[in-house]
Amino acid sequence: MLTQIHPKLPMRNKAETKKYYIEKLGFEQLGSDDFPDYLMLKKDEIEIHFFLFTDLNPKENYGMVYIRVSGIDAFYHSLVDERVEIHPNGSLQTKSWGQKEFSLLDPDSNLLTFGESF
Repeated sequence: MLTQIHPKLPMRNKAETKKYYIEKLGFEQLGSDDFPDYLMLKKDEIEIHFFLFTDLNPKENYGMVYIRVSGIDAFYHSLVDERVEIHPNGSLQTKSWGQKEFSLLDPDSNLLTFGESF
């Protein structure tokens, strides 16, 4: 039986990634900073892990994760109010496949898409 998934995404700079996810998106760190090449973050019931990839070219990064949420309207507007940059093609939209979604790019161009069924 599968119970959880923790995607691993590339990061070029641990401090920058940590700051973005904690200060902009409201995540908290799991574990310690004892491992300079790895970072684990959590928000509510999800975790995202990051591995150091200093040679990553953000223009060639295809890291993506789809995150299901509840209360997407409030979450989206809280990010907009905090001036978190939303993907240029990823504003909050109702999709024909029964989801309301928006997307953003983190500092390493990992695409985070948030979606809620309606």
